[in-house]
Amino acid sequence: MAKKKPVKGIWTKAEITLLKKMFPNNVTAKVAAKLGRPIDNVKKKAYRMGLKKTKKHLKSIGLA
Repeated sequence: MAKKKPVKGIWTKAEITLLKKMFPNNVTAKVAAKLGRPIDNVKKKAYRMGLKKTKKHLKSIGLA
């Protein structure tokens, strides 16, 4: 079976809503997989939107 190619380009309102909901408390790779987008695209979009990981999440993955 062929691998599904990640989506690039314009973000839909539904994708933005999901990004806002998931990004602060989940690993970026998990968010990217859910959205079907490359990890770098998710990081860049989150940065442009001013989204950040919560302190609780960072602590849970050993970064805070």
